[in-house]
Amino acid sequence: MHKEDRLPQSPKEGIIFALIISIISVNTIAPIIMGMELGFSKENYLETLKVIPIMWVIVMILVRFVAGPLVGKVLPKFAGKTDGFNARILLNTLLNVTVLSILLTIIGTWVGTKQISLEPFQNFFHSWFRNFGVAFWIELLIAQPIARFVMKKLHSKEASRTKAVNL
Repeated sequence: MHKEDRLPQSPKEGIIFALIISIISVNTIAPIIMGMELGFSKENYLETLKVIPIMWVIVMILVRFVAGPLVGKVLPKFAGKTDGFNARILLNTLLNVTVLSILLTIIGTWVGTKQISLEPFQNFFHSWFRNFGVAFWIELLIAQPIARFVMKKLHSKEASRTKAVNL
């Protein structure tokens, strides 16, 4: 999958890809989960907006230092050598969302309530299944496809430029 034009092929593209996914994810998943938890209202949405920058930083740290390395080790154990791009992306998304939703069900509650408590552990399974479902479908249907589309367009432009220079 290294030369797949729908995926980043350099560190700079990796940062762009991660920014697209994380910004979309944090700005959609957090408000939906908060709305489901506290009710959908303008006041709850505005409260969510106050937490989003903090959550975005936490998500980026968790992706880089926890989910990424963990999924990188587990993915090869489940992905077959003949699995196609879509199968690998689906498995990668499933594993990343699983790890992140487990951690963020706990950490997100602490950040949202501005206190460390046992509450996220007491309500873990109810909250985690809901959070996982919201995050998985947002990632699968919105964030990941948009990021891959941007990568494909970026690589297409680069190929056009290279072709024009070589003519």
